[in-house]
Amino acid sequence: MKTCLFGGAFDPVHAGHLMIARVAMESCRPERMVWLPAACSPFKQAQSSLFTSQQRLEMLRAATRGMEHVEVSDMDLKLPAPSWTWRLVERWKEENPADELLWLLGLDEWNELHRWARFDFLVRELTFVVCRREGEKAVERPGIRAIFPECGEHPASSKELRRLLEQGRPIPTGWLSPDVQELAEKYLSSRHK
Repeated sequence: MKTCLFGGAFDPVHAGHLMIARVAMESCRPERMVWLPAACSPFKQAQSSLFTSQQRLEMLRAATRGMEHVEVSDMDLKLPAPSWTWRLVERWKEENPADELLWLLGLDEWNELHRWARFDFLVRELTFVVCRREGEKAVERPGIRAIFPECGEHPASSKELRRLLEQGRPIPTGWLSPDVQELAEKYLSSRHK
């Protein structure tokens, strides 16, 4: 089965994430896309999440509800931190040996791919789907399977969303789905009681 994996903190999941997922589905036509919220990125171990793992999982389920061929998996949340992509891919392949795997990522991650642990293993096992904005330049990586769909622009930023939510300030229109915004505000208000 052609499966596109989409890993990330999703703290919180926003319209920009949904947009690049839709572009990947349209350009690569996987039979399924699986969102994998990360327990803790090896590159962000010093940062704390605004939302718990369970809350991020619930917001992802709310954001993707009704989307065809889309699943949300807690596989990475069950593995010990930090969240290594190679370990997730290795586990996925153990459980789904027939899957042809694609990995969805942004251009910034692609340009830093050489820093990822077990880079050679990932290159052997994955086709990378690298979402980029018009005019953005990708680091050339000859011999690595990669697709570069243009994903357009979306101003939403998880970092900015966390700041606005923590300060109780208005969220720009279109940055969060109504269901996700409702959950995020509920989680934060229960923390302050």
